[in-house]
Amino acid sequence: MFNKNLKLVIAALIIGFAVYQFIEGNIGNGIFLILLSLVFIFLYFRNEMILMAFLRMRKQDFEGTAKWLNKIKDPESALIRKQQGYYNYLRGIMASQNNLTQAEKYFKKALKLGLSMNYDVAMAKLSLAGIAMQKRRKREATVLLNEAKKLDKQNMLADQIKMMQQQMKRI
Repeated sequence: MFNKNLKLVIAALIIGFAVYQFIEGNIGNGIFLILLSLVFIFLYFRNEMILMAFLRMRKQDFEGTAKWLNKIKDPESALIRKQQGYYNYLRGIMASQNNLTQAEKYFKKALKLGLSMNYDVAMAKLSLAGIAMQKRRKREATVLLNEAKKLDKQNMLADQIKMMQQQMKRI
């Protein structure tokens, strides 16, 4: 909704007013304003549009996910680097439903920009391995599958990785 720099300016102004409230003796107002400024600081690091898109994605609502992602007009200037990674990650998941070439581009860009959770990196690499396997690039798919297996420390993707390895043996 707000530009990333505007969020920091708003947080700084609120903190400044909170300090004024502390000086005036209104401790309760100051504490509330500090907590309110934390919301803007949180939204600087976690974009509200991407959070809403993840909620829609969780419910398998691809149209709703696209609607929230389309509200981000210029991802390069509106988002910080990690948020751009997750923006491309979500775009890749949505594109993988019908356009593998576009999905591959989005996943590679997401990995280049960076994703903060190992599970997300493993999922992106697993998706890229699946795309490479469908395009008959077995060596690239094997490398990506092994990297995804190393990143999946909690074995949340173990079944998908085993299934892909079995499909790779058939190729």
